[in-house]
Amino acid sequence: MPASPPTPDRSTLAVDYADVAAAAARLDGVVHRTPVMTSRTFNERVDADVYFKCENFQRTGAFKIRGGYNTLAQLPEAQKERGVLTYSSGNHAQAVALAGDLLGIPATIIMPEDAPQVKLDATRGYGAEIIPYDPESITREELAEQIAEERDLPIIPPYDHPHVVAGQGTTGDELFDAVGDLDMLLVCCGGGGLLSGCAIAAKHHDPNCTVIGVEPEAGDDATRSFHTGELQTVHNPDTIADGARTPYLGEVTFPLVLEYADDMVTVSDDALRRTMHFVWERMKMVVEPTGVLAAAALHAGVVPGNGRRVGVIVSGGNVDLQRAADLFKPVSG
Repeated sequence: MPASPPTPDRSTLAVDYADVAAAAARLDGVVHRTPVMTSRTFNERVDADVYFKCENFQRTGAFKIRGGYNTLAQLPEAQKERGVLTYSSGNHAQAVALAGDLLGIPATIIMPEDAPQVKLDATRGYGAEIIPYDPESITREELAEQIAEERDLPIIPPYDHPHVVAGQGTTGDELFDAVGDLDMLLVCCGGGGLLSGCAIAAKHHDPNCTVIGVEPEAGDDATRSFHTGELQTVHNPDTIADGARTPYLGEVTFPLVLEYADDMVTVSDDALRRTMHFVWERMKMVVEPTGVLAAAALHAGVVPGNGRRVGVIVSGGNVDLQRAADLFKPVSG
């Protein structure tokens, strides 16, 4: 089990809305301004007016390019020339690979051996070097430290970096620009980069908006951390939401989540499967398990709609189609 970092100091917040606004300007013309979708059937089922911010239509198929590009673009020139190193189950890997390709920065990515093939292929396709590892024998953080020292490369973490958080926050910023005030915003949570960034944007646009982070039940470290006020950990959680298998919130993201989020909840893998099934079949959108965490909280009734205007971040759509049928096998009714 990875060693727990010290509980971060909530009094020092690394990101504010000015950082999100600056990231939005930096990303203009680089990332897609993804669509906001609605579903009358979904609304009727959950008793809410729901607005889906569809990052499954983003470049690389997920929101991660926002934080990846925003971070790499601000590196000193000497670091850009040497290249960068990161670790990821797939979406952040693709983001750093594409950002590196766009900016002329060599990228080396540490990825688990069992990462979805579609994510491995896409990462290689953007020109990155992939270093596979066995999650059962070593943590990706430990391996990254070793390689960073050997190759003298800066590590671009998947979520625990102010520029990453600011970039991810542009997702929520665009949603509020598109639909106006919301009673509630639901955001998936792995390491907390997307959640904290979007929560900052939400509170800027509408201080009364209730922001709720959603995790898989097996990877509930952020939920336990939020409710106890002390950093909790989980090791390699067994969940189909591979993008949320992070061990703990970070020193940057934990205090931001405590400050800007209003609640944290969890959903079961079965709820994820059922929500994926609905979104694929009824909304005609390809989404990955992690991508429907936020929607599943409504769909499964974990968070009641109560007639409210609700924003839902659909974080990504990178599904290995060869495995898709297995994801839907348990779904019935």
